Amino acid sequence: MSEENKEAVDHPAHYNAGKIEVIDAIEDWGLGFHAGNVVKYVARHKHKNGIEDLKKARWYLDRLIEKMGADSKSAGV
Repeated sequence: MSEENKEAVDHPAHYNAGKIEVIDAIEDWGLGFHAGNVVKYVARHKHKNGIEDLKKARWYLDRLIEKMGADSKSAGV
């Protein structure tokens, strides 16, 4: 694999716009699948797919809200 291809896989530019790589923040903050995807899509929207990424972030956020609502109901909260 060329160095350019390796960078595209290991450290894509659309996830490295600032000082912190998105995956590092997601792991450090202990975010799960749904919340991690919300952060991922919001973080990259200006650098990759614009409104499409924001819609994906909203989809994952809605799923997370539904899941948390279902979890709190089953726990009697």
